[in-house]
Amino acid sequence: MEKVFDSNDFPAREALSAWAEATADAVMPTSFKLIGTDVFRGWVSTMPLGAVQVSAMAYSSYLTQRTPKLIRASDPEILALGVTSGSHVIEQNRNHAALRPSDLLLFESSRPFETYADGGCILIQFPRTLLPLSPRHINQLICRPLPGNQGMGRLQTSFLTHLAEDSTSYTPHDAVRLGTVGLDLVTATLAHFLEREGDIPSDSRQRVLYMRITSFIEHHLGDNALTAGEIAAAHHISVRSLHRLFQQHGVTVRSWIRGQRLEHCRRDLADPLKRHVPIQAIAARWGFLHPADFTRAFRDLHGITPSNYRNQAHRRSTPGAADQ
Repeated sequence: MEKVFDSNDFPAREALSAWAEATADAVMPTSFKLIGTDVFRGWVSTMPLGAVQVSAMAYSSYLTQRTPKLIRASDPEILALGVTSGSHVIEQNRNHAALRPSDLLLFESSRPFETYADGGCILIQFPRTLLPLSPRHINQLICRPLPGNQGMGRLQTSFLTHLAEDSTSYTPHDAVRLGTVGLDLVTATLAHFLEREGDIPSDSRQRVLYMRITSFIEHHLGDNALTAGEIAAAHHISVRSLHRLFQQHGVTVRSWIRGQRLEHCRRDLADPLKRHVPIQAIAARWGFLHPADFTRAFRDLHGITPSNYRNQAHRRSTPGAADQ
């Protein structure tokens, strides 16, 4: 559910008060104060995933505090890991962090903090007790900037970004599964930065490995020569282990790759900005070198040829086209 707050619609103080109430429900109770302006704009969207929740938000500049008094009044005892955009400075756990865009930050509800924020963030939050890492080790990462543009940090950022962009397309069953996957990924990401990968439970490790492999494949979909051997070697496992991992998710490596390539082709065919790109160029971009093979695969999946699908998609997206 998305909520929008704009001081053009009502006074800034009321807008900020409504924002404080909404973020208290979405994240945790904090106090807010505008800085050098009488204007406030913001929006917040939440996505419950069982015991886990993802929240996306954007806002104009403000100062926020979580004080000892607020903690005594309400402490959900949660951890939150977020990826930021814009300008953010936060102090917690005797640490001072000035974040760059794409940085990840871990903070908690049980200790006071103060934040200057201007921009946006996507947070994944969860009860601290669900994280299978020792509190002593977790405390080492509280309020310390973590790179979100490489390695495990990039995988975490990509997961959160995709969730925020597609939040309305998941079923309740999907939500529970995504909560489990999200917590697995947070565990793996934090363990990576702590250099304690051995602390990750084996089942979580397998689910994260699957995510790492599928992310790797997505970045190489355009390589029509991509093989199971190359994928396995890049992740230091055997080809047999690779096939077994995908079988546990009800697919084969080959069918998963083919499905992703077809989905990317479908999106490009429906994109108005790509309406003048030849179909065979779109197919080749995503690993289909032979136009006839692509047409047959697309028709088998969607029951329509790529050219007819493109025509129908563009007619639907053109205002008044249905009436012509």
